[in-house]
Amino acid sequence: MNSKIIEGKWNQVKGKLKQKYGDLTDKDLTYAEGKFDEMLGKLQEKTGRTKEQLQEEIGKY
Repeated sequence: MNSKIIEGKWNQVKGKLKQKYGDLTDKDLTYAEGKFDEMLGKLQEKTGRTKEQLQEEIGKY
């Protein structure tokens, strides 16, 4: 998954993740350039999914 592609579609991806995982906040889903792995770690803690599962799911949107 290319993080540059994610940057361009992040608002759409963020909305889909918030729908699926209702306890995610805007702070959890704040994308900062160069901090994608850090954000994935936060999402792993909140959702119980693996990094690979989350990357695959984000890549689908």
